Amino acid sequence: MTENPPAVVAIATTAAPAAIGPYSQGVDTGQLVFCSGQLPIDPETGAIDGATAAAQAERSISNLQAVLRAAGLSLGQVVKTTVFLADMADFAAVNEVYAARFPGPVKPARSAFQVAALPKGALVEIEAIAIR
Repeated sequence: MTENPPAVVAIATTAAPAAIGPYSQGVDTGQLVFCSGQLPIDPETGAIDGATAAAQAERSISNLQAVLRAAGLSLGQVVKTTVFLADMADFAAVNEVYAARFPGPVKPARSAFQVAALPKGALVEIEAIAIR
């Protein structure tokens, strides 16, 4: 007996930056929504928004929020994030923004890494998994 795999739907919105490669902004499995890493790009200009890691974290989270909204979800439904930093010295500044944007009593599980470089010279990139 062969089971039918669950339907997987791409999420796309002009309220977040368009994918800069062969991937979807998000993928909805019907139970979980996987959001691709969001750079701090202004979707209207295509330019990096913010000179500091904190400002860039704000934009990255706003972009995640836009992808989630396109799936009918909110930041409150995020269960896991991964934060990529160009410099671990920015961890505390990004943490302050993160705490303010995910204020619920249950914070998402999270990993944070310093990476060698991020696309477009960004200081921050954040990806998320949310539950329906």
